[in-house]
Amino acid sequence: MRAVVQRTSSASVMVDNEIIADVGVGLTVLLGVGQEDNEQDAKYLMEKIVNLRIFPDAEGKMNLSLRDINGEMLVVSQFTLYGDCRKGRRPSFSSAGEPGVAVRLYELFVTYCKEQGIKTATGKFQADMAVSLINDGPVTMLLDSKREF
Repeated sequence: MRAVVQRTSSASVMVDNEIIADVGVGLTVLLGVGQEDNEQDAKYLMEKIVNLRIFPDAEGKMNLSLRDINGEMLVVSQFTLYGDCRKGRRPSFSSAGEPGVAVRLYELFVTYCKEQGIKTATGKFQADMAVSLINDGPVTMLLDSKREF
């Protein structure tokens, strides 16, 4: 699984001109599922993300996690994180997980986050979404459960 994790002061998702999710201070996570991913990948990324120390402490150093600040999380499915642009000009998505498996792992990731006490909102899987956010910092991290980067 791959994630683009952004520290945000607010974020929302709109589908068909209607806001379906919004969060305050916390993280916006764009989450992609690959063909080889499983439950362990979802658990690994959840633990990494909720404990990632990217929020400022009293001295302004990135030393606090989402859990430490009692922050919120918006999770948006994004298969394009598995887009391969190395050949030609049109991305190949052959490494992206099949939708049936991907939705199950996406929902499992969300469940794991909620079980940690994190207020978690979501986009709509396979929908055309408009994601709005205010990136705080800006702080953006790239994570991969296979530790490819």
